[in-house]
Amino acid sequence: MSATESPSIAAGKAAVEAGPERGPAKRPVAGRRPRFSKAHLKEWAWGYAMIAPLFAGLVIFYLWPIVQSAYFSFTSWGVFGGQQWVGFQNYSSFMSDPQLPRAAWNTVKYSLIILAGIPLSIVFAALMNQVSGKYASLYRVLYFIPVVTMPAAVAMIWRWLYNGDYGLINYLLSLVGIHGPHWVSDDRYTVWAMGLVGIWSSLGYNMIIFAAGLKNIPRQYYEASSLDGAGRIRQFFSITLPLLSPSIFFVSVLSVIGGLQMFDMVLMMLGKTNPALAGSKTIAYLFYEDAFVTGNQGLAAAIAVVLTLVLLVLTALQFRLQKRWVHYG
Repeated sequence: MSATESPSIAAGKAAVEAGPERGPAKRPVAGRRPRFSKAHLKEWAWGYAMIAPLFAGLVIFYLWPIVQSAYFSFTSWGVFGGQQWVGFQNYSSFMSDPQLPRAAWNTVKYSLIILAGIPLSIVFAALMNQVSGKYASLYRVLYFIPVVTMPAAVAMIWRWLYNGDYGLINYLLSLVGIHGPHWVSDDRYTVWAMGLVGIWSSLGYNMIIFAAGLKNIPRQYYEASSLDGAGRIRQFFSITLPLLSPSIFFVSVLSVIGGLQMFDMVLMMLGKTNPALAGSKTIAYLFYEDAFVTGNQGLAAAIAVVLTLVLLVLTALQFRLQKRWVHYG
């Protein structure tokens, strides 16, 4: 730099001699899809090939029957086959069925009875966690046997127990001077009787879920609350129930779904010639009658669609409400 050049002129000349300055690396344009190599495509192909059998089974055995049932609900079927488009006539016939109010109430009542049995499952799960030693496995097996027992066998056993003339339950009641009613031949008691069987049948499965939830609760919470002077009852409502709420929510969803689909107990415990059957039908039993007794396939499909929609709405409502009372972690 000569004596007559200013510092700014000298800096400009140096920049020109150094050439253009390289800027930062270019970033990919937003919205442009990245290029995938053959290795990526091969991995994707293998991934989809692995899930293809499961996806095919899901479509064939679950999704396609749902689509078929939705279509059949708008048709009328003949005795020897054939179908005719009737629009919403099947839905109108179902809604105007005089059996619907009583069947809907029986379904709701049975579901509420099953839900009322959840606290009993929590109590037995807590007792199961207290049992240790060689009798622990026997205790779990005895309560889980009803879950794996065939529904027909369960219904036959309880039908004998509920018999109004020579059943074991009425015999035990007679020992204390109580004259037991005809549990399965009087529609005033049939739903309650079947509800108790439903609680007994699901007790073992619910116990396993709650027992696992109880074991996941850290013991430090109980120790810390004991130091603060909390008793067993306060610990149960302040620690156990809040931390067990995810398991309670899961069991309640399954209980509602199972209660609304109740059919096998009505068919096998009561029988088609039972005088109490007319007042003990459920919505699922109405579906069975139209599908397999009278052969009205279109009306049966409409009942199935309505029941499915009710299940979806109730399940979505339960998931919506669980944000207010279910505590994770």
